[in-house]
Amino acid sequence: MSTRADSPHRERRGSGRRLPRRLVQLYAGLALYGASSALLVESGLGLEPWNVLHQGLAELTGLTIGVVSIFVGAAVLLLWIPLRQRPGLGTVSNVFVVGIAMDGTLALVPDTHSLAVRIPLLVAGIVLNGVATGLYISASFGPGPRDGLMTGLHRRTGRSVRLVRTVLEVAVVATGFALGGTVGVGTVLYAVAIGPLAQLFLRVFAVRPAPGGSTVVAAGQPERAILPG
Repeated sequence: MSTRADSPHRERRGSGRRLPRRLVQLYAGLALYGASSALLVESGLGLEPWNVLHQGLAELTGLTIGVVSIFVGAAVLLLWIPLRQRPGLGTVSNVFVVGIAMDGTLALVPDTHSLAVRIPLLVAGIVLNGVATGLYISASFGPGPRDGLMTGLHRRTGRSVRLVRTVLEVAVVATGFALGGTVGVGTVLYAVAIGPLAQLFLRVFAVRPAPGGSTVVAAGQPERAILPG
């Protein structure tokens, strides 16, 4: 007969069985996130907020947008220290995998000037970004550095997540646009569509509870934010 004391053992066994799937979800999601962001870059119709900044800095420095993304992600991660945020495997992996996947995809996808091609690239980029969000957040290895900055500022200032996120994203879009980043219809469409898409794919890729009714999550996992970054 099983007892309450058996529950931690069942949870550990369940976690072990699900670890390979969660790792696949994590890295597939991060790679797809970078690839989908590259499609938005290729469309030339507008980027998600942080990539407006990354593109602007890339124009300024001559570095690739993927390399800039890595540097910015590392710098944002340093800001977690005074905010007392604890990174997870997903947080650190996010810094590197997304930028590498973005540059790799940009090297493979040919430049296009036809609107008949750029519009499908935009739509595909946004939808795949939603899929990527569901994959990597459902893996429960911690948020991306930019989301962690948002939740950390929320906790430290007492301001709402919505307000903190809005202020951060307005600031990065304005700065990126001033530096030459692309803001357009794609930026607006992304802002409108990514929340519902992320919510949908979070449900699709959710890791089922372990036997005994305990949901398997990474230790120290912060609250989930809708958008990774």
